[in-house]
Amino acid sequence: MTYVVTENCIKCKYMDCVEVCPVDCFYEGENMLVIHPDECIDCGVCEPECPAEAILPDTEDGVEEMLEVNKEFAEKWPNITQKGEQAPDAEDWDGKADKFKEHFSSNPGDQS
Repeated sequence: MTYVVTENCIKCKYMDCVEVCPVDCFYEGENMLVIHPDECIDCGVCEPECPAEAILPDTEDGVEEMLEVNKEFAEKWPNITQKGEQAPDAEDWDGKADKFKEHFSSNPGDQS
């Protein structure tokens, strides 16, 4: 089992999960995070830390597509080990439907 960042992270990117991850398996895109499934140790400490409830175990129904997104972009985006600034309008985006199709960015996060 691994944990998966789902589409509700898009345009929220709270990053509370990064602070608690003991193995630093989060990777940062322009407007969301992903978990590297081969690095995740399945400890689950990140799941309750996400204010957007965007992290689920891969055993949940409906996360298969996002598991593939997590795998692909964990190989392309930079690793993140410290919490950064959340999106300024994160609360406005939390819970919006169809964010992946309309708002997903494949660009890496800004590591400056």
